[in-house]
Amino acid sequence: MKSIFLVLAFALASNIAGAQADSTKPLFERYPLPQFSILLPDSASYFSKSNLPKNKYTILILFSPECEHCQHETELILKNINSFEKAHFVMTTTLPFEKMKEFYDKYKLKDYPSITMGRDTRHFFGGYFSPAIHSVPFIAIYDENYVLRKVFDGAQKMEVLLAELK
Repeated sequence: MKSIFLVLAFALASNIAGAQADSTKPLFERYPLPQFSILLPDSASYFSKSNLPKNKYTILILFSPECEHCQHETELILKNINSFEKAHFVMTTTLPFEKMKEFYDKYKLKDYPSITMGRDTRHFFGGYFSPAIHSVPFIAIYDENYVLRKVFDGAQKMEVLLAELK
């Protein structure tokens, strides 16, 4: 009887220790991609997690339309868009709607069905990915089950992004 009690006590202590260690991780590392809502360039509709295509990776990019690194990263993605057939991009910013719309039009993003751009009107992602965000573009890659694969704080080479889709 004592040995059963000791085994149960050890198992409970292990669970508690594991839960405490896990709670020190930021939210975005502990949970799948949460529900979100971003205002689309038509200024009337919203895009949310439920609109994401099924069985595809999600590449979430927090960006600034005025950031040169963000502009360059977008140009590289567009140049290599055919290599990302297993992914859907969600690009979001908190900057004014007009700035986002100019960026959207400049890069003709409406011509790319695998890219959704919208304004994070609730400033959700900045808080959710805190304290990991130090610069933009900030990139988070989720697998087809919305489980986080990797985050990148800053622009990345296309080979690095593509390697996460395997």
